[in-house]
Order: sequence, then C-alpha cells, then structure tokens
Amino acid sequence: MRRALIAANWKMHLGRRDDALRFVRRIRHSVGQIEGAEVVLCPPFTVLPELGEVLRRSAIALGAQNMHWSESGAFTGEIGPSMLSGLCRYVILGHSERRATGSADESDEAINRKVHSALGAGLVPIVCLGETRTQREGGETDAVLRRQVSAALAGLDGAEVGHCVLAYEPIWAIGSGRPATPVEANRTISLSLRGFLAHRFGEAVAREPRVLYGGSVDAGNIEAFMGMPEIDGALVGGASLDPGFVELVRRAAGTRRTAD
Repeated sequence: MRRALIAANWKMHLGRRDDALRFVRRIRHSVGQIEGAEVVLCPPFTVLPELGEVLRRSAIALGAQNMHWSESGAFTGEIGPSMLSGLCRYVILGHSERRATGSADESDEAINRKVHSALGAGLVPIVCLGETRTQREGGETDAVLRRQVSAALAGLDGAEVGHCVLAYEPIWAIGSGRPATPVEANRTISLSLRGFLAHRFGEAVAREPRVLYGGSVDAGNIEAFMGMPEIDGALVGGASLDPGFVELVRRAAGTRRTAD
C-alpha cells in the first residue's frame, strides 16, 4: 500500500515569518503524533528557511510552490532547483492557478523541464493535472489529463516516474466548495492517470506514484476520498490554513490504516 500523503498548499498566505511560525508551532506536535500519513507544508518562499529550522527534527516535511527549471541565469524573480534542495523535499509544479496565466513558463513543455530539474536536484515533484469545467462538460477530461501527464513525464524512465507525485485537481472544483465526488475522482485517476501510466510504462510502474486529489478538500470529506483505492492523499488549499488541518490529517491517516 502506498503511504498516504497530505500536502498543504498555503498559496500566498502565512508569508510573514511571525504568522507562519505561530501556526506551525501550534500544529507541529499534534501532527507529529499522527501515524499513517506523511504531511508536507508548502508555504511561500519567504518563510521556507525559518520553517525548515523549526521543523528540522519534526515528522512534517516542507515543499515549495513552484520552481524554475534552470540552475541559474537571467531569470528575475525565479527560484532554481539547487536553491530549494537544501530547504525542502517537495515542489509543486504546474498548479492550475499558474497554468491559467498562459505563461510560457507554465506550458506543458516547461512543466516537463521543471520535473526533470526537480528530480535531478533530489526533489520530489508534485505534478498538478486537471480539466476545466468547459472541458469536463465537453467530455474532454480523459484527453486533457492524458495529454498533461504524457507531457509532464516525457523522457522519464520507470524509476523516475515512481518518484513523482501526481495531483489530480479538477479546476472547476478548486475553491468552489463543490468537490468532485470520491467515486468520480477515483474513476478519473484510475482511467486517465494510472491507465495512461500502465499503457506507457507498464502495470508495475503505474502502481508506484502516489496520486493526490485536490479541490475543496476539508476535514468533513477527506475520509470519503481516502477510502478510494486510487487516491493516496490530498493537496489541500484553504483547509490547511486552519488548526482544523490537524483533524483532517488524523482522519486521513485513520481511513488509510483501516483500508490497509
């Protein structure tokens, strides 16, 4: 059984040192006592060093919210992989809120370059994938997800694919308060993501990557998602900014232990 993973995407919240430290000190002990789920916090870049110090001997891991594919260069405002490798273990790549800008730095090709660079720096990429409401209503979900995952993982071998985390985030559900149903999300992950991986890399490789669900996940619905066989955790937005996040992690871990 793949180990459950709960990743907290703070987005542009808790970016001030005092606020971030206050929140982490409030939850770290309780989260650290929960067995059965790995937890990673993905705060703004501004507080990664400070949180790294506070969480150095903690069970909580850290991740970044984005990364450039180049080690260095004339890329004003960007963060390279080697800058992150000593600060965190994970990095979110291709989040829909970034893809929506239409920037060349968030194209399918760019995400692939970032994935390669992240793995080369010893980071674990959390690769976000998802369809819009228009694409969903047009019956394009499978085609969109297969295109995105094919592009993101192009050029990787089976071992490298196994080190990646995939996050299925239906764009129409993010921040809407109306998530996909657990059965719906499980079916999409099974057919469009693991199905593609099995076709491209073989069944054994397809079982390796952890796949998260994201999109209006909270403590009230996490158990239903974690009860699905193809869902290994969640990429949590707003619900990760509240002390109730501890309860979300506890319920996720408890559901996975029951499933085991």
